[in-house]
Amino acid sequence: MIIYRASLLLIAVALSAGVAFAQRKPSEATRPFVVKSAQSLDDLQKSLKPDNKTSELIDSEGMQLRVAVQHEKGRVGAAAELHDASDDVYYVLDGSATLVLGGKLDAPKETDPGEWRSPRIVDGKTFEIKKGYLIVVPRGTPHQRSTENKDFTMILIKIYAEPLKKKS
Repeated sequence: MIIYRASLLLIAVALSAGVAFAQRKPSEATRPFVVKSAQSLDDLQKSLKPDNKTSELIDSEGMQLRVAVQHEKGRVGAAAELHDASDDVYYVLDGSATLVLGGKLDAPKETDPGEWRSPRIVDGKTFEIKKGYLIVVPRGTPHQRSTENKDFTMILIKIYAEPLKKKS
């Protein structure tokens, strides 16, 4: 009798597990995919010059991702930054910049929740980045760019801990 009940219990568990697996299906895309040709990125890059501008490549609302092309020229005195809840990835398209990574923010001020700014970084490591460089800046890493006497264009990819809210 015990074996019979155990067998029935196993069959019931197996059937309910099968039902649970049968109900599960792959998710569907929440928005259209984006493919940008080299020519369209080149045209966009040209449209950003000679100003210090940023152009979004995708509508990031509801996503944990932001993708933009950013152009900077002669930018001096930009604040050092640290993000508690987002990672940055830079891919340098053209030109060069001085980038300080790591160390500590000197006199940090929280400008928005989890967004820190400071006039400078103490004990960071300085890099000269140029066309073709890929830089990954994990959340919590102080970073500061300067394009003094330089012209610089990059793709900026930000990965957020939470989906972005609708802009007001």
